[in-house]
Amino acid sequence: MAWTEITREQYCRDGLRYASDMTDGEWALIGPFMPPPRRLGRPRRVDLRSVVEAILYMLATGCQWRALPKDFPPRSTVQGYFYRWRDDGTWHEAVAALVAKARRALGRNAAASLGIIDSQSVPTTESGGPRGFDAAKRIKGRKRHIVTDTEGFLLAALVHPANVQDCHGAVPLLRALGQRFPELRHVLADRVYRGQQLLNALADCGPWTIEIVQRPKGVKGFQPLPKRWVVERTFAWFGRCRRLAKDFEASIASATAWLLIAHVRLLTRRLARS
Repeated sequence: MAWTEITREQYCRDGLRYASDMTDGEWALIGPFMPPPRRLGRPRRVDLRSVVEAILYMLATGCQWRALPKDFPPRSTVQGYFYRWRDDGTWHEAVAALVAKARRALGRNAAASLGIIDSQSVPTTESGGPRGFDAAKRIKGRKRHIVTDTEGFLLAALVHPANVQDCHGAVPLLRALGQRFPELRHVLADRVYRGQQLLNALADCGPWTIEIVQRPKGVKGFQPLPKRWVVERTFAWFGRCRRLAKDFEASIASATAWLLIAHVRLLTRRLARS
């Protein structure tokens, strides 16, 4: 982006310990989603804000669990909370609530009525886990399949092996989207999703409209397409996090969780600035 004196001041994080740390305003947005202390058992001694900041540090820098700086809580503690929040739906709940809040801040309805779908193939590492070969992109790894609204905010995400075709991987993604947003039945897509195959697979979920946004005739190379370029910008937002440069995770659940955490970081920073 083109930096100006105003934007430099808005995005400056020099006053924090690490650039990935949260401000008080950002923590005020995430704090309500953190679990309260349990009534039974050992009292909680760790500060959950420090745990979240450790996770954000890993997201921003892409470091290993064992490379976590010593001024954060112990690595095993941070890792335990990461897996707990991954499995109990904490990040899903936070993304859904923050997306609705961000839409209302822009004067939009909390629930989206139009979605934009696309996928991104990323290579995996030797960590293992499900993977496949995307012959079109010549990438061995996984696909990040997402649906955004017209502002680029994440509505649904699904990670699957890269050898799964987009029209097949879109079926469980759109099913989950339809359950969360019953009024959303119109989706913009590229040519990969054309045809009746996807609509037939979703026939039991009610009427769907898949609008294919075609590239103008005679245009060669990259061309931003109306409305559909927004989902490409969301992938670019993910690219700001080095943890997402590749898919380092051994499980699909962890790979999905990092996508959600990256979007939580984006939304909290945007809402705190406004």
